Parts: sequence; C-alpha cells; structure tokens
Amino acid sequence: MLTFDSHCHPQFPQYDADREEVIKRTLAAGCGMICVGTDLEMSKKAIELAEKHEGIWATVGCHPNESIKELQITDYEELAKHPKVVGIGETGLDYYRTPEKEKQEKQKEIFRQFLALAVETKKPAVIHCRDAYEDMIDILKNNPVAGVVHSFTGDFNLAGKFLDLGLFLGLNGIITFTDEYDNMVANVPLDRILIETDAPYLAPVPYRGKRNESLYVEFVAQRIAEIRSVPPEEVARQTIKNAEKFFGIDFHIS
Repeated sequence: MLTFDSHCHPQFPQYDADREEVIKRTLAAGCGMICVGTDLEMSKKAIELAEKHEGIWATVGCHPNESIKELQITDYEELAKHPKVVGIGETGLDYYRTPEKEKQEKQKEIFRQFLALAVETKKPAVIHCRDAYEDMIDILKNNPVAGVVHSFTGDFNLAGKFLDLGLFLGLNGIITFTDEYDNMVANVPLDRILIETDAPYLAPVPYRGKRNESLYVEFVAQRIAEIRSVPPEEVARQTIKNAEKFFGIDFHIS
C-alpha cells in the first residue's frame, strides 16, 4: 500500500545513528515524505535530505516555540526559493509551552510574517497550533492562505472553522490513542485530510511510546479507514492525491 507522510522530521538527531537506513526502507516500501523544518538549521537539513532522495520534499519554517528567539525572515526567504521546498512551516502559535503574553505576541508577529512568505512564494503553510485556536482562527481570517493545520486534535465543530477557511487538516498517530476524535475523523471530508506521523514523535498504536517513523503512517490510514468503514487503500490513495494537490508535487517511487 503506497502511503505519503505529509509531516515528519527525519533530519532530527533521533535518527543520527541510522538515518539513511530508515529513509531507504521507507522509500523502498512506497512511502513518500515531507521533511518539515522547525528552525533555520533544521530547514537547511530538510533541504539536504530532499536533494538527496527522490521521494522526499522539504518545507522551511520556524516552530512557534523557536520563533520567539531572534529570527530573520530573510533567511527563510532565500531557502524557500529551492525547487524542492514545497511549503512554508512549520509555523504558528503554541501557548502550551509559551504562556507569557509578551512571548505570545511575538509568536503572532512571526506567524504573520511566515503567512506572508507563503502567499509571496505561492507555497502552502504548514501550521502548528496548540492551545491557541481562537487567536489562530482570528489571524487566518485576516491573513488568508493555503495551508494545513498539522496534528489536528480538535472536535468536528473546530474542524469546520478551519475547513471554512479552505484549510486542510493533518491527522497523525494521536487518533489511534483514543476514540475521542472518532466523530471528527468520521465527518471531515476525506479530500481535506492529510495523514502524517510527526516522526520521531507521536508513534501510533501499536508503536506508541517508541520512536516514530514515516512508515507508520499506514496505521493512521488504517485507523481512519476503520472509523469511516472504508478500505485502508481508499484512504491511502485519496490522501496521496490530497498531498500531491496541496504541495504541488508528483509523487512516485521509482
């Protein structure tokens, strides 16, 4: 079953001991990857992996918990010009680890800059949002952009607010942990869903608690299929089509 991991971090140090082995077995199994940048260094490393492997593409951005540090958006503007960079992010708001109001305002400022870069480069935004949905929706209403809300764990009502803004929703291993999200998963249009791992984090059942890998995105597809009472292959095919459309890529493994 071909699959596509729309959000992972194989450039992270958790893979330093066996990175090429992990990537090779992932691509050999027919799983493509979007390697997502989380700061300047990790964005550059994402591009390096994308240059090296046919089935990998990159995004460049700064995680909101990193963006409160000194940041030059011009550095990311240069990286975004690379032909294998297909998105801007991850970027967004994270009030869970940043409760200070002053720092939250800094996150908002940087988030708007990255949204502007996404519009300027005509590349979609990969959006991180944790404990900040109200502010997030307000900013997106005033700064419309093509984008995906990565690692979405809200209910169907909240999902609808993002769908109304034209956004996609990224679902990962969290939906295998509990039935809390079943109603949302069952009712979001399948053509607005991207599946992801967020590897090395959030490994799905049956690997929960272990280092995650892009190959495990198949368990996300299987869980969605179970909830929606459709074949897993149908979910995999549609989410590949969604990723191709969203990122403007042609996915194939030779």
